[in-house]
Amino acid sequence: MAEKPQQIVVQYCQVCGLPPEYCEFGPEFEKCKPWLIQNAPDLYPDLLKAANANEADKIADQLQSTGISSADSGGSSEAKQEEVKRLPGGKIKKKDKKEVIIEKVVRNKRKCITTVKGLELFGVKLSDASKKLGKKFATGASVVKGPTDKEQIDVQGDISYDIVEFITETWPDVLETSIFFIEDGKKVPAA
Repeated sequence: MAEKPQQIVVQYCQVCGLPPEYCEFGPEFEKCKPWLIQNAPDLYPDLLKAANANEADKIADQLQSTGISSADSGGSSEAKQEEVKRLPGGKIKKKDKKEVIIEKVVRNKRKCITTVKGLELFGVKLSDASKKLGKKFATGASVVKGPTDKEQIDVQGDISYDIVEFITETWPDVLETSIFFIEDGKKVPAA
């Protein structure tokens, strides 16, 4: 008689959800390494050697470094981790810089539209900002979705240089050093 087939138990990585032999092809191989060293050392012997070497280097660095320099380096690495955000599929997205970008778009020969992007990063409600801009410059102003699906304010007319003073006076959190113009495809500081 033939033997009854035995059930095979497949072990999956707790970090990425792939079988351990496929972790190196996954989006989070760096995060998987500690789990692989602990649970599948036979599949990746190079990782075990590298981990032992890294631990020895870390201990040597800790002995040589002072408490002040190690505290400084730890703070900068935490700041870098806050700037980076992981998206599904392993893609990395950086946080938006806190800056306001003003761009003048010319259409139909003389007609201009001034576009203001990035005010929401300073905690400004865009609908209120568009109303204030429309009243101040006596033009139409509206909140629209830009080409990157982020909301921006479109103001009718060429008010690009008058708008900097208005923004800094109305919203004191927005500094003049964080306002930029787009001129000929280049970002130019307003200050």
